[in-house]
Amino acid sequence: MLFKFNRVHRAAGLGVASEVTGRINKQVDKLDDYFHQGQENLRVHRMNDSLMNLLPSNFSFPDTSIQQHIDSVQVNDTTKGVRRYYWRPAKVVYNTVISEKNYLQIDRGGNYGIKDNMAVLNSDGSVVGQVVNVSNNFSAVMSLLHIQNSVSASLKRGGESGRITWDGKDPRFVSLEGVARSVDVKKGDTVLTSRFSYNFPAGYIIGTISDIKTDPATGFHILKVKTATNFNTIQQVFVVENLQREEQLQLEKETQKKIEQQRGNR
Repeated sequence: MLFKFNRVHRAAGLGVASEVTGRINKQVDKLDDYFHQGQENLRVHRMNDSLMNLLPSNFSFPDTSIQQHIDSVQVNDTTKGVRRYYWRPAKVVYNTVISEKNYLQIDRGGNYGIKDNMAVLNSDGSVVGQVVNVSNNFSAVMSLLHIQNSVSASLKRGGESGRITWDGKDPRFVSLEGVARSVDVKKGDTVLTSRFSYNFPAGYIIGTISDIKTDPATGFHILKVKTATNFNTIQQVFVVENLQREEQLQLEKETQKKIEQQRGNR
């Protein structure tokens, strides 16, 4: 009861449990690797972590259209980008798909720079979940197949935004909510992570539309999405850190505070 209803004890307990079970699961996982290593190695070779960190999408670039006129020679390079995302490779040592609240465990933890809320992508760049708890050498990841998980998403073709959720049933499919009925959606349309997420880099595949229905009561589509990640065979992942996340959250917090103060002064 103490573990279940007390946040502090639960967090501490999960950290110890992750460390102990992680070492056991890592050994058990070696056997599973034997049966999937061929297919997985092909994907890993396509997505080397060093190359991923060099992608332009991981950087923010200044607006070079602004002209600054000065008398002396400008020293600073205005085209140099500021790194926003950093990728770390990791291996899945435990995974579930049969529960309503599924988790993965990876073999990287705080000693490797992993923190809560970091995004986790499959070795082919598809969405897996996000880190929710960390021990020294292992991390717990809330899977996309978790009824409490929600990921900001957008349609590749039109750019319309929504939220990805899971109903706890079929591990092959999730739902895209919040897309208006007026939006033209077709089966096979690609669903990507959106630019509005603090955790996930934009433009990485979540899945494709497999079924389209409409809720007449709300005026929104009911979109069934086949996940790009096969959660039954997942082995290698990338943990992606948004290096500007804290700044974004702080700005949001201060903005809300400023708005409340302005309302109070009226």
